[in-house]
Amino acid sequence: MDAKTRKIMKLTAVDVRKGIMASTHAAKSGHPGGSLSAADVITYLYFKEMRIDPEQPDWPERDRFVLSKGHAAPALYTALALRGYFPQEDLLTLRKIDSPLQGHPNMNTVKGVDMSTGSLGQGISAAAGMAKGLQFLKKDARVYVLCGDGEMEEGIVWEAVMFAAQYQLDNLCIIVDVNGLQIDGKTKDVMNTEPLDEKFRAFGCRVISLNGHDFDDLEKGFTFFHENIGQKKPSVLLLSTEKGRGVAYMENEAGWHGKAPNDDQFRIAMAELDAHRQALEVL
Repeated sequence: MDAKTRKIMKLTAVDVRKGIMASTHAAKSGHPGGSLSAADVITYLYFKEMRIDPEQPDWPERDRFVLSKGHAAPALYTALALRGYFPQEDLLTLRKIDSPLQGHPNMNTVKGVDMSTGSLGQGISAAAGMAKGLQFLKKDARVYVLCGDGEMEEGIVWEAVMFAAQYQLDNLCIIVDVNGLQIDGKTKDVMNTEPLDEKFRAFGCRVISLNGHDFDDLEKGFTFFHENIGQKKPSVLLLSTEKGRGVAYMENEAGWHGKAPNDDQFRIAMAELDAHRQALEVL
């Protein structure tokens, strides 16, 4: 990745994180921790990787994205708003009773959302079905699905992976946000699912492990996926991330899985993100 693109990606990721903080603060509820850990990969997907058109959200030839860890909706909503699917000021309506932007994505109310998600494991299952459908229709569109590492505890995840391998869905890119934390604490203590790389390989996938906060590494991962198309196996990108990334007091703290910042915490977070953005702008 060239320096200019890398800088744009980093600046955009800061803006995504600011949107996460602003929306969850306005809602006084939500899931900032896992949204922040996923901000970089969602930025890469929506601003570099996917073939999409905000003017035609239902364009049949578009790539599809499924947020299987649906509680990270603030990150997805912010990326969609920045990309032009709906006004950015709508982010401040998160979880309001009359808002289309509810706590989990709803494809019936939000432009750009390809699948309603929330019940963990069902998103990856839908994504596998979408990839099979596109394969059947002989379309070259790709399906990207973002899962959480806590989500790997759901048995339905592995049924979907078996399906994807059985039907040789090399148009499916499974991304796992491995931040090591879930609502009840460390994933290794709640239900240890490691080694994920060996498990996915045993289920018939091609796997690569990456730094989920490094845009050069993310580019490497999606290049791996592109090169795998035609190899008749699903691709899996295991992203090592940090829960709460970008907001110091939230980083690696399971307590921020599903809790919104208060007024003082919001000001601290936004000041930190603004400072980070200013530092990037002068590079």
